[in-house]
Amino acid sequence: MKTRYLALIPAALLAAVGLSSCASPAVQNASANTPAYCAEGPIKFGIEPYEDPAKLEPAYRVLADAMAEKLGCEVEVQVVEDYSAEVLAMANNRLDIGQFGPMGYVFASTKAGAEPIASFGTADGELSTYTAGIWVPKDSAIQSINDLKGKDVALGGIGSTSGDVLPRYGLKKAGISESDLDISYAGGHPEALLALTNGTVDAAEINSQTFASATAAGTFKPEDFRQIWISDAIPNDPITIRGNADPALKEAVRDALVNLPAEAIAEVGAFLDVTPPGPLLAVTKETYQPLFDLAATMGLTEEDL
Repeated sequence: MKTRYLALIPAALLAAVGLSSCASPAVQNASANTPAYCAEGPIKFGIEPYEDPAKLEPAYRVLADAMAEKLGCEVEVQVVEDYSAEVLAMANNRLDIGQFGPMGYVFASTKAGAEPIASFGTADGELSTYTAGIWVPKDSAIQSINDLKGKDVALGGIGSTSGDVLPRYGLKKAGISESDLDISYAGGHPEALLALTNGTVDAAEINSQTFASATAAGTFKPEDFRQIWISDAIPNDPITIRGNADPALKEAVRDALVNLPAEAIAEVGAFLDVTPPGPLLAVTKETYQPLFDLAATMGLTEEDL
């Protein structure tokens, strides 16, 4: 058994051609010991680009190798182009497993029947969480979210839980219309942080995960900036499986994930600000109900991804 990897895949290509060219060798090489649920090709595992794909890919390689060992078949990792690409890929049966941001999961649930299986636990055995935040330079005259009217604000990416929806919800609760400020989408969490550190915007979203990884990497100096808004805690990303997958595969993936050793999770956990990590924990749709409620409150649909 082995794990194979693809680089960042454009959404149109992923949706149009799928992965048939990658699956054929696995079919040809299937043996009597290959579980029936993976006899037709590798298990396809998609990841949203919440961090630089060049950094995500090797971290997920470790996790996927451990999964492959337990499943007894190949696991193919793909860092997709954007949030909507992963939802579309699962809806079109191009992905078997997908790690989504919490809001991405909401739409994957409604559009692709995605079922949450596991998420990232702390060393204390609790489900990990993170927060969205808005930051400004430390010497800025902006003291709170209420001072953002007329300012340039960088958000991460359309459809991102902490990089889009929650900051806009915070603005809405503060009574600030989006037309009262200049919102730009930087293309991701690291890019939003870079816009702030380069001084090209007045404020930017930086979630607690990006804060931790950028601070550890030395690309962000917290003492030079201030956080003017923070969200409520968000349950960490769910790893999901498509709803029409083989029930035997669902059971096998669930068992594999919750029994992965800590060392298989550590690199991914660091990107999600779960250090040291505990085991992956079983989750259900109810775990993410607050995000379904938020989507309804904000009037969001799949078109908003």
